[in-house]
Amino acid sequence: MLSPFRRSHLALAGLLPALLLGCVQQPAPQPPVSAPPALPPDGCDGCMTPPEGAVTLDLGYAEQGRIEKAFAGNWRVEQKPAWLSLTTVKNPADKTLVLDINGVDRNVAVAPDAAQPQLGGVIRIRWQAPGSTEWITSKWTVQARRFVLSGQVQWPEVSGEDATPTPEDVQPPAAGEATQVIVKYRAAAVAQAVGAQLEQVPGTAVGSGLGALSGVQRQAALDSAGRWQRGAAQVAGQLGGQTLLAEAADPEALAALLRQDPAVEYAVVSAPLRSQQAVTSPQALAQPVVPSDQYAPLQWAFRTLGYGAVWRDIEAGGYTRPVTVAVLDSGVRYDHPDLQGQLLTSQEGALDVLGFVPAAPGQSAYDNGDGDGADRDPTDPAFQGRAPQSHGTHVSGIIAARWGEQALSNPKWSPSGVVGAAYRAPVRILPVRVIDALGNTDVAQVVAGIRYAAGQTVTLDGQTFRNPAPVQVMNLSLGGQISAAQAQPMCDAVAEARAAGVLVVAAAGNYSGTTPVYPAACPAALAVGSVTLSGASAPRHSEFSNRFAEVALSAPGGTGLGTTFNGGTLNKTPVPDQIFSTDWDYAKNEPRYAFQAGTSQAAPQVSALAALLLSKGVTAGPADTADRLTATATDLGAAGRDEYFGYGMINPAAALGAPPVSATPGFSLQSDRGQSYQPPLDAEGRFTAYLGAGTFTLRGGIDRSGNGLAGEYGEAGAEVSGTLSAAQPEVQLAPLQLR
Repeated sequence: MLSPFRRSHLALAGLLPALLLGCVQQPAPQPPVSAPPALPPDGCDGCMTPPEGAVTLDLGYAEQGRIEKAFAGNWRVEQKPAWLSLTTVKNPADKTLVLDINGVDRNVAVAPDAAQPQLGGVIRIRWQAPGSTEWITSKWTVQARRFVLSGQVQWPEVSGEDATPTPEDVQPPAAGEATQVIVKYRAAAVAQAVGAQLEQVPGTAVGSGLGALSGVQRQAALDSAGRWQRGAAQVAGQLGGQTLLAEAADPEALAALLRQDPAVEYAVVSAPLRSQQAVTSPQALAQPVVPSDQYAPLQWAFRTLGYGAVWRDIEAGGYTRPVTVAVLDSGVRYDHPDLQGQLLTSQEGALDVLGFVPAAPGQSAYDNGDGDGADRDPTDPAFQGRAPQSHGTHVSGIIAARWGEQALSNPKWSPSGVVGAAYRAPVRILPVRVIDALGNTDVAQVVAGIRYAAGQTVTLDGQTFRNPAPVQVMNLSLGGQISAAQAQPMCDAVAEARAAGVLVVAAAGNYSGTTPVYPAACPAALAVGSVTLSGASAPRHSEFSNRFAEVALSAPGGTGLGTTFNGGTLNKTPVPDQIFSTDWDYAKNEPRYAFQAGTSQAAPQVSALAALLLSKGVTAGPADTADRLTATATDLGAAGRDEYFGYGMINPAAALGAPPVSATPGFSLQSDRGQSYQPPLDAEGRFTAYLGAGTFTLRGGIDRSGNGLAGEYGEAGAEVSGTLSAAQPEVQLAPLQLR
């Protein structure tokens, strides 16, 4: 959910080590970076309004320049393209019209296919001729060329002296000619007698060896043997008591002759057949697990992360170690049917750390929403004027919502709801309420929650609390743009939790800028940024997600723009690229499911994966868990760690060593600004992309997790990069050779 100050939402990702092949940059002949053509001077004789379509300002590849027009009247700029940065310059003496072009952002509105070579728009001027009181509008068309990046994706090459490059035709070749006839007699005794007659020693009297037959059978055998002799056939074998195999120079003629024999049931040529060998995969692939829960198709984040392979791995066993994830948030709704059995109760250590201050003389009241102070009930309560959704319930469902049929049923509710990442693994949630019903908290309350969840003693409202079962993972989908000095108590608490064996995952913030957000920026925390769908094969950076040096990972958190959709529909309406999870409807006081976006939704994706790593025993503590998450992450944007994605987007299948569920080659093109593109390839794998300034990385490989991203950790990936600018507007990348 997008939110102000203390409820900033956070996300996470991982790193894909890939082979950097380098690039060959071949700069095209450069046009001069100079002013675009000036409008023809008219001293207002032309009234600044040229004939329709007569003037077009073509900037080409230039990023700076000046538009100057001799004019003595009044004027102002009323409209310009979003991609064009202008400064107006006015000389008080003559009021000459001067527009300085300070920059052209060619990255504006680049579609995923990057197929539009030119930007276009209109500069609209309102002007007033000398001595006139009438304002007139002039529109000047302006355009600029996007920079050009081209390259080629070469699919894996294989060589070997004992292999031939000529493929076999799918249609089997014609079979060889038949030479044998299968003859089945109506009676086994006759068949045996015919065989004996045809194989008897030369000179033996005709009819010898037929004494055991009846007169009718004896005559039938003699007549049939005569037909064999006329057809110049000999016995080639026996295929049973009633069936003989005949060899003849003309099998069709023999078969026709024997079919006239009343003692023969059938006589058919032994038809030729061919082997029907099919092409098989060199590696058997597991089948991904596809949830049957009603709203699972709306949970695009799990598909993007390749969880079909992870859930198959969970079904195979091995996830046996119980893990508890503390969710320090607004509390939860224990009565949500999709969270039954997934939440630790008051008796098991759940806690509300928030105080309560009644009104008193000279003292303002404070109600955290439940009308009391710190206690063992972290329920997210109903409260007049409260936030309309249950933030903590939403976060908890991402990690551990139930699979399958609900434990509580009601005809108004979904019978199955959504699914959580943990599936059948023994992962449960410890709710710790640190955010009040209005969405507010402060450093002291967060510190108390962190210390408590990590197993330290805290004293609140005169009561002493200690968590009976310290957690292994802690999720903090909260934060603020405060100073490092103000955040120091939180950073101390996070460091103490880390030392106690707890991995602390924190949201990087939803303020859209580069200011660090705490506690995510604390040295011992794992800061998570957000990604969303892009329309290309790789996700892009979410527009709201803060970017700063401490961001370690990224994960799906969606977008707040409301302009992109994940392909699903709900109640016949396209659903947004946001995260669908458990929620509570406070107006109706009943459970519901809702879309929310933010780094708050990205952080629990990381917390869930950390819990699965510990449950399977891949890792044992916070340090090696963090290392595994970053080492196996999918590198996005600029190569290596960057402020947009950290080490990249988490890769659950790679981190957990899940079995491959696909073997599909693919590629993506990503910018150092967090965008992703998918230019079409021709028959030889070549592409041309029209882009803005920046460094772009072409990555390719084999998708084995079924998430549509090729060349991730363990998928034999390769990459090549190039930089576009006004000084180098056309770049040819070296071919990307997939291995």
